[in-house]
Amino acid sequence: MSVLAAPDVVTVGETMAALRATGPIKLGRPMELSVAGAESNVAIGLARLGHDASWVGAVGDDEFGVLVLRTLRAEQVDVSHARTDTEGRPTGVLVREDGIGDLARVRYYRAGSAGAALRPADVLTALRPGVRILHLTGITPALGASAAETVLAAAERARELGATVCLDVNYRARLWSTEQARQTLRPLARRCDILIASADELHLVGSDPSLAEEDAVTALIAQGRREVVITRGEDGACVTTAEGTIDTAVRSVPVRDVVGAGDAFVAGYLSALLDDLDVAERLQRATVTGAFAVATRGDWEGLPVRPELALLDSPAGTTLR
Repeated sequence: MSVLAAPDVVTVGETMAALRATGPIKLGRPMELSVAGAESNVAIGLARLGHDASWVGAVGDDEFGVLVLRTLRAEQVDVSHARTDTEGRPTGVLVREDGIGDLARVRYYRAGSAGAALRPADVLTALRPGVRILHLTGITPALGASAAETVLAAAERARELGATVCLDVNYRARLWSTEQARQTLRPLARRCDILIASADELHLVGSDPSLAEEDAVTALIAQGRREVVITRGEDGACVTTAEGTIDTAVRSVPVRDVVGAGDAFVAGYLSALLDDLDVAERLQRATVTGAFAVATRGDWEGLPVRPELALLDSPAGTTLR
């Protein structure tokens, strides 16, 4: 991407060092080190599919911060607007421990982190004419008042530029209460064009939390949302627009790790939007990228490059030579 050219997509959020236990933490088992963050996962997914993606965030002046920026650069994600904190705030840390079956326990060590102190000045310079999509999640505003102010300012600036604003609700109960989330996410949702949520998250962004799913989606469309995408895990997904609703099933693959599947879905959906595909084709690509994510370990490591998108259509047992 040219230094002067605006990226296709700007994502805003916190990326952390991610420690994944290879056994029970209390037994002192080794850990695998990587990075993770919903917004940067989407940026990586888009970059692998050939789009210019930029991640805006803040990291600590520490080795974990170096790892985050180095990893994103290696994945061809623009980090020219990322900030390294100079006031002693550390890079946040995520620790994951796998339990029985597919149960996983995640703990965050991000209070007082550099990412929680994200400020409007960090992101506004990254949003300039030519940016097509701003992608936000409900995770970042949960980190504190400064981060919440930043994502709202970013959404307002993107709308001024005529860019599409995408919000993935991505509610994290460990970060804030439902009432806190509702108070912050409703104003943010009113500024988005594409809203992505699970059915049980709709009450956080709608004006009437008592509405049933279909009525809540209808109300969101009536209030100005262009597309409402409902994700249902193994039961597929649907998109509602003013023209109606389109459903899709998931792609059937052996499931190894469901963490990061939602971000992969979003990356595929936004990639297809950038390619000017219709709603049904966007859903199709989103389910493909989601399938790649659940079939591999890690938050983003298994995300496909563009030539791999057709691999799931190959007959079972195919060997590529």
